[in-house]
Amino acid sequence: GPAALPPPREPRTPVLPVEGERNVLITSALPYVNNVPHLGNIIGCVLSADTFARYSRLRRWNTLFVCGTDEYGTATETRALQEGLSPQQLCDRYHALHADVYAWFHISFDHFGRTTTPQQTRIAQDIFQRLLARGFLLQDTLEQLRCESCGRYLADRFVEGTCPFCGYAEARGDQCDKCGKLINAVELKNPQCKLCRGTPVVTPTQHLFLDLPKLEGQLEAWLERTWAAGDWTANARHITRTWLRDGLKPRCITRDLTWGTPVPLDGFRDKVFYVWFDAPIGYLSITANYTDQWERWWKNPQQ
Repeated sequence: GPAALPPPREPRTPVLPVEGERNVLITSALPYVNNVPHLGNIIGCVLSADTFARYSRLRRWNTLFVCGTDEYGTATETRALQEGLSPQQLCDRYHALHADVYAWFHISFDHFGRTTTPQQTRIAQDIFQRLLARGFLLQDTLEQLRCESCGRYLADRFVEGTCPFCGYAEARGDQCDKCGKLINAVELKNPQCKLCRGTPVVTPTQHLFLDLPKLEGQLEAWLERTWAAGDWTANARHITRTWLRDGLKPRCITRDLTWGTPVPLDGFRDKVFYVWFDAPIGYLSITANYTDQWERWWKNPQQ
């Protein structure tokens, strides 16, 4: 019972790994910033992580629990347009709202940060430069819809048209809400720019890709070791095996947008990193905003 628990640890700020102790770093999925958090957000990831953080602290394990808002991407731009705000103003509003909600629920974050910080830019660009130097990036051409009236390439959420499968007239550039099929925006019939209602044209544009096939052999060897030693669920193993069975494909990591981490490479400086490349790095940058010794948590497998 409670009487048998050891006394609580003396609080330390910042919490850093301690040699010879069990050091536990806990994160929960970064909530997207363009809406009000609801019970599903709390129950789906934050509450379970908080429960484990509290358990870890009761066990006197040296525990750091971080999270934060995921703030880049087209959904933020779209919501900002709807609310008549800049993307940064929208993020500032909803970050504060998220922080207040989690504080009201007494979620025991050691630090609740965000992805729109100088640390995020620095770390994401550094990882990009390392990938580039080691030959893990490719250049290729994609065809995208471009609105000449707005002078911009249209991300999926900025275009709608007729579904090529079922004929629904208000299909989005990524999916049809009527038949549920996924769509490539250039496949839409009668496409329209959602910003000015002009007719976009298909235009080629250069992008950067992660050369995932080059890493496939190393990844398979690593997976075999961790599957043997780790606690992977059957579902996670099945999905991963399916990806490998079909062969990994190069993955685009850039977008023709303005709201995001800038790409630090000549020829691509008018682009930003795709949010699925950028957002996971948020776990590192949020920790880096908590302590300048963040690498002791993220580059320290012995502890």
